[in-house]
Amino acid sequence: MSVMQQPPPAPLPSNPFYATRQDRVALARERYFERGERPSGLVSEPVLQSWTRCLGASRSPDEKISFDPVSKIRTATLLTHNRALIEAARDPIAELETVIAGSQARAMLTCSEGVVLIASRPTPGDGPLLLTAARVGVNIAEDAVGTGAPGVAVRTGEVCHVRGGEHFFRCLASLHCAAAPVRDASGRTVAMLDLSSEAGPFRFDAGAMAHMYATCIENRLLVGAARMHLLLRFQSSRSMFGTPLEGLAAVDGEGTVRWFNGVGAQLFDCPRRPAEGLAAEEVFGLGLNQLLELAHHGQARPQMLPTGLTLWMEARLDEASSQVEEVPPAIEALPPPADAPSEAPSSLGEASRELIEQALARCQGNISQAARMLGVSRGLLYRRLREWGRA
Repeated sequence: MSVMQQPPPAPLPSNPFYATRQDRVALARERYFERGERPSGLVSEPVLQSWTRCLGASRSPDEKISFDPVSKIRTATLLTHNRALIEAARDPIAELETVIAGSQARAMLTCSEGVVLIASRPTPGDGPLLLTAARVGVNIAEDAVGTGAPGVAVRTGEVCHVRGGEHFFRCLASLHCAAAPVRDASGRTVAMLDLSSEAGPFRFDAGAMAHMYATCIENRLLVGAARMHLLLRFQSSRSMFGTPLEGLAAVDGEGTVRWFNGVGAQLFDCPRRPAEGLAAEEVFGLGLNQLLELAHHGQARPQMLPTGLTLWMEARLDEASSQVEEVPPAIEALPPPADAPSEAPSSLGEASRELIEQALARCQGNISQAARMLGVSRGLLYRRLREWGRA
């Protein structure tokens, strides 16, 4: 039934029958699907909008749906395309699986298209729905399975709950799910982390749990995207580094902030991807040379920002490169000579080259000695010199 323009619905009766969430959802479904009334206040607005989209797609709440995997070719393509995301999510989801093991909930990571990329192991509480839905390659997007937490959250960009009868299709009323988005360095939603239970309502805040581990995945993905940038970690306490509470930012070779993670954007009250030209010195009170010096120092230091706030800051060059030899820790820690030029290198790659050449100059061109000074292999130095046409 299409939703017609109706006068405002009558106020809810002051009857204990409507006190539970299940009863309110049942009343909402009756008003919306049977009477064509807007059940404001009975279900969340994102869920109601999803119901509207499903009706607009000529779907019926009484349809029977199945959780069929997409084709093997499409699954393989998605797994290859999302390789960095899957790698970033592997450890957090393994940890999350241990955390929720006793709750009989399942964890699933979907790509932005709603196809499952990772699913935690089955639990004793799984019913037929989760046993078929929580599989790699299954499409659980809104256009496939109607209203669900991943489909709603990808639309809103926020944590979302869909409980029991809030699912559009009646056959999914035994499912309870919560999902949180994962964003890339551009701020675009690239994945959804979903927690689902078929053993009854969650007995913990599933939305908060999904958000925390989605943030872990997002931060790992962003650190991986910081290759060829200077990666900054910051927070009011350095004990928060490596946790979902840490702030992250990437600075390019011109000293421009390229992106913040969610926490960083909140700390500085600015977009995740600032407008072109936002200088790191304007944000952190440190220019590129000073940030490179912080990276060479190798430890977090307190820094008073232009706002007057003091944060602990740590800088790393190329920290998350999959080829860790690109900028070894020993090269980062090498102090510049006293007569080093004060102007900033034009790129972080040139900064690393400059450090290697300084070491070679101190060792009078002896590659073995320079490699020992830098704490890297001679093979790495030879490869770099060949790349630069020096060997």
